[in-house]
Amino acid sequence: MIIIMEPGATKQQIDNVVEHLKSHGFRINLNYGDVMTVIAAIGDKRLVQPHSLNSFDGVREVKLIQEPFKLASRESQKEDTVIEFPNGVKIGGLERPVIMAGPCSVEREIDGLLEVAYAAKEMGCQILRGGAFKPRTSPYDFQGMEEKGLQYLAEAREKTGLLVVTEVMDTLDLPLVEDYADIVQIGARNMQNFKLLKAVGKYSKPVMLKRGPAATIREFLLAAEHILYNGNPNVILCERGIKGFDSTYTRNTLDLAAVPIIKKYSHLPIIVDPSHGTGKRYLIEPMSKAALVAGAHGIMMEVHHDPDRAYSDGAQSLNIEQFKKVMTSINQLIGRIDYSNKHAVV
Repeated sequence: MIIIMEPGATKQQIDNVVEHLKSHGFRINLNYGDVMTVIAAIGDKRLVQPHSLNSFDGVREVKLIQEPFKLASRESQKEDTVIEFPNGVKIGGLERPVIMAGPCSVEREIDGLLEVAYAAKEMGCQILRGGAFKPRTSPYDFQGMEEKGLQYLAEAREKTGLLVVTEVMDTLDLPLVEDYADIVQIGARNMQNFKLLKAVGKYSKPVMLKRGPAATIREFLLAAEHILYNGNPNVILCERGIKGFDSTYTRNTLDLAAVPIIKKYSHLPIIVDPSHGTGKRYLIEPMSKAALVAGAHGIMMEVHHDPDRAYSDGAQSLNIEQFKKVMTSINQLIGRIDYSNKHAVV
């Protein structure tokens, strides 16, 4: 439920409501607005009748949250979540979109990764992506370089100043990945790995959660709810395509309608991955632009110094020349979007 306090409610009045709810087993999320405070309470409403809270001093209104995702819902938090990093990069709200670029996999030679990282920095990207742990369909495919790959990513960060996002696949590897990553990625195959969601929820590093290949939007938001419920408010959603019935021309169906839908029903930032969403490098530019106009808070794209020799996902990776051309066009579009007017193009 949501308890909206009066604009002039005192700290003591707010504390009285919070302590009453906590004593009945409710989990509390406080949102201090410029005008009033909103208390989001998660628990068994049979233990506290919503109308009984109206008798507390300072309470203006009590509302039930209708959506099953309580903490991720815009009913519980009207303001957009904005995630800020120590270097000043911000993701969410009306901030300029971020660009995450890099290879699908961190490979055995660091030189290629550094070449991509320098190009990403040159073109105004904020975040370097790269997989050190790789979930592959076949056990014979390249599985990632694990800690050595994380060390390569850390070196690229040191040389360029880019933030690093990389995937964790197992709770056992989480402390290691946390040590190296600025953003911990939960891949599409692990979207409903509930033990892993619970584990990252107990850490403070931002989490980028990718939508599962057959997940509904509600299931996607409920997966994010597991992370929020366990204490980590810094969740970034990533639309990366879902399975369609026609795979002749694309790897997946990129569901761009998910962007405005999620922005309507949730306060969490959402980015789009057109590389996995389409599986074709020629579609990265148009689908990135479409995602930005739809209101995405960022783009994640795959870039490789030599895609034809990539260990994974070469067909959906841009080479550096192509990447620079695409980024020039994307940067021009970003410069035309009015971020004070909900991403209207001017």
